[in-house]
Order: sequence, then C-alpha cells, then structure tokens
Amino acid sequence: MIKATERSAPASTDITLTEAAEQLGVHYMTAYKYVRTGRLAATKVGGGWRISSDALQEFLSTPTTRTSGERVDWSARLRDRLTAGDEAGSWNVIEASMASGLAPMSVYLDVLAPALAAIGAAWANGEVSIAEEHRATAVTNRLIGRLGPQFSRPGQTRGTIVIGAVAGDQHAVPIAMAADLLRGRGFTVIDLGANTPAETFVDAANTADRLLAVGISSSTAGVDHNVIATADALRDQVGCPIVIGGHGIEDDARRAHADAITSSANDMLEAFDRIALDAVEK
Repeated sequence: MIKATERSAPASTDITLTEAAEQLGVHYMTAYKYVRTGRLAATKVGGGWRISSDALQEFLSTPTTRTSGERVDWSARLRDRLTAGDEAGSWNVIEASMASGLAPMSVYLDVLAPALAAIGAAWANGEVSIAEEHRATAVTNRLIGRLGPQFSRPGQTRGTIVIGAVAGDQHAVPIAMAADLLRGRGFTVIDLGANTPAETFVDAANTADRLLAVGISSSTAGVDHNVIATADALRDQVGCPIVIGGHGIEDDARRAHADAITSSANDMLEAFDRIALDAVEK
C-alpha cells in the first residue's frame, strides 16, 4: 500500500515514476494512476514520487486481473491516501471500488469506515500524527460531500429522522455518514452535526415534518451524562422513539431510556427500519 512520507534524499534503489513507467512498459499517467489508486506503493520526495525496487517487484508479481474470488483491500488503499491528505487519490480509490461493483452503502461501511477506524487506532498508538489525522478528516468531509447525492432516493420519504452528536462530542463525520445511509433507506434526515445541546435536539424534533425518531450519537468517551440528559429531554418534551449509538457509548448511557441502543451502523439502520415499520402498522 502507498505510504506517503517526506525524505530529504531517495535511497539508491529508488527510481522515479517516469523510470518505473518505462520498466512497466506503460505511459507515465498509467503509472501515476497505479500510485494514486494504491496499487503501486510510492514515497513522495519533494515534488515527485519515488518507487523502491521492492515495491516495483511486488507490483509486477501481482496479477493484473483478479478472479471473482479475490478481493481488493480498498479500505487499506483509502487509508493510505487519507493519511497522506490526498483528496484526488482518495476519490480515485472510491471510484475504483464502485467500478468494481461496490454500492455507495458498501463504500461507507466496508471501505471508508474501516479506513477511518484504522487511522484512529494508528493515531492512538502514536503511529499517525495529529496533523495527519486532521488532514484525513478534512479529506473525508469532502469525500462525503461528493458521495452524498448518490444516496438520494426519488419519491415520498418514509418519514423524518433527526440525528446528531451530543454536547461534548466533536465528531461530525459519523453523523454525516449515518445521515447519508438513512437517506439511502428512504428517510428524510435532519443532520444536527457535532456537539449538539439537548435543547437543539428537542427543537429540531418538535418542528420536524412527519417525525419518526431521533438518533443520539456519541463517539467520545466521558459524555454519557449528556447522552442521558438528551434522551430524557426528548422523552419528556417530544415523546418520540429514540435510538442511541456510537463507539463512545459506555455503561451509563446504556441505561438511558431509549428504544434501541446500537453498536454498529447496520444495527442503527435496522433499528430505524423497525421503528418505521411499527409506525406503518399503527
């Protein structure tokens, strides 16, 4: 996989991208595409790319065509491009994954989410700098902006869902991804974003057209008290179904008065689907 780093001088076994293209017998732009989509590992030195002999040999030994049983690790490719802050390369990986047959929902759940989780784990272990983590988040926000329209569905929606991250949780990306996934399921979604006070949840829910439920998210540890306070406020002042989720949820929040407490994106989607079906049956 690509690992873009800065070096003052290339190793003696490194070659330029132009030289790599010549050895591969392809046009320079084809070799450049290999790098930007994660197929050919490269290192950024100054204004150009350098390819190690080991990386070139690994590329040459990898079959150019894959049987139906083989699987590309799109998530690892995207992780490297996000860490490098390479928006164009990240989008190339996403486009290639969709060209291979992945639906937008699978891109979110099987490519983007695991890539972000890996970057988060690497940051926690000191393997990724805070600058690289912020760079990856900025690129991710722009990728979501480009992918979002692909989740829109024509026709009447199944109802409105209000979602947001509680006060103290600064993570907007999980909310944006959840909003798109729910839109792909046919819901209208009001995305309140990150760090949302309980009163904002209540106001949005009370003014929403055809409200079905509210989703409360926490991707930050230590804010269970805000999750509980938000759920209580919604229960008292709105009286709608409530779904709680996010990897920041701890034991205290699991005792909140909610219709569902989910541990994954698929669980979250299933919870809102059940609520919608219950509303139809009533």
